[in-house]
Amino acid sequence: MRIAYLDCFSGISGDMFLGALLDAGVPFDLLQRTTAGLNIGATLELSRVVRAGICAAKLDVVVNGEKDKPREEFWAQQSEHEPSQEQRHGRRLSDILQIIDGADISRRAKRTANDIFCALGAAEAKVHNVSSEEIHFHEVGAADAIVDIVCAAVGAETLAVERFVCSPLNVGSGTVACAHGTFPVPAPATLELLQGAPIYSGDMQKELVTPTGAAIVKVLVSSFGSLPMMTAARVGYGAGTRDFTGHPNVLRITVGEAQDATLETNAGQVEERISILEANLDDLSPQLIGYIVDLAFAAGALDVFTTSVQMKKSRPGTLLTVLARPEQEDKLRAILFRESSTLGVRARHEKRYVLPRHHEVVSTPWGEIRMKVASLNGAVSQYAPEYEDCRRIAVERHVPLKTVMQEAIRLYLDRKNG
Repeated sequence: MRIAYLDCFSGISGDMFLGALLDAGVPFDLLQRTTAGLNIGATLELSRVVRAGICAAKLDVVVNGEKDKPREEFWAQQSEHEPSQEQRHGRRLSDILQIIDGADISRRAKRTANDIFCALGAAEAKVHNVSSEEIHFHEVGAADAIVDIVCAAVGAETLAVERFVCSPLNVGSGTVACAHGTFPVPAPATLELLQGAPIYSGDMQKELVTPTGAAIVKVLVSSFGSLPMMTAARVGYGAGTRDFTGHPNVLRITVGEAQDATLETNAGQVEERISILEANLDDLSPQLIGYIVDLAFAAGALDVFTTSVQMKKSRPGTLLTVLARPEQEDKLRAILFRESSTLGVRARHEKRYVLPRHHEVVSTPWGEIRMKVASLNGAVSQYAPEYEDCRRIAVERHVPLKTVMQEAIRLYLDRKNG
């Protein structure tokens, strides 16, 4: 699995994320074309800068001949002049979504960009106690933020990353000037977006995580923690606008292939680490439990099963158990809390031993069927036809399922013994 790790020791903003993507291999001309296609009067400028000894890519969005500024500088300038109608009110969410819908980018990138702006809208709406459509995007609705978010979606897709992992985020400290006044760092909408993410305040008396950066993290990142086991293929550094003394104001991205924590034993088995999640349920419809099982499998669970148990006060209940790879634990635990009635999920980490396995294909009179074959000490020890292949053929060809499975086994053994 191709993954990317975001090292947010100096926070994250939209331009830092884009700079890191470019430094990691995303073509600059792709983002230039994407920006031009938005038709909002914006262009891009790319340069190399040094931040506390670290060379990084610095991307600037230029709108009507002016580069984007840190928002406290922007609002300080606005307080000295009469703001225009757009500066006072910005754009509505529906206006921004129309711009994204008209962009010449893939459906997946459009969906990602939509999700990021909808997350921003929901955060702002909650802070101001209004609906998302009533929100005028002062900071994030400007042309530079639209470019940041759309290009972030396009760039992430171009790197072909299947999963983003993020370090704890340094949000900074002090205060920040916003459209409605001066607020402590992190700003209200930023903190709303970062709920559930590990955050901390470093020594820098500046805002390090912007609302745009927080929204990108909320939508793209699937888990938080230290650098996962991976084979690093590319590393990129994206620079922030400010240059701090003794502190590299950069975002680092590491892209590569995830490595499972596995170890081959002397017997030819494979030892691997797995997470086991459990929840006791005594007040949930069996229909909902079946739905949760399906969701867990779709989210990457290795196995999901239920056990009948007797709980306190002699109530009959169900023990729901999920087996997963450690990197999937956060996502699956969230599903259990969101979809079930449990108030607590138990988690433990264990090791299991699995036999090496591979697929072989047999051609039956009704179509091809994959055979799952396992080996022990180099010799075939188990074999079975893939259920879904057999089920599909049974339904399409109106043949009894047991007949299809038996024929697949017979053909496999004939070939193996022949």
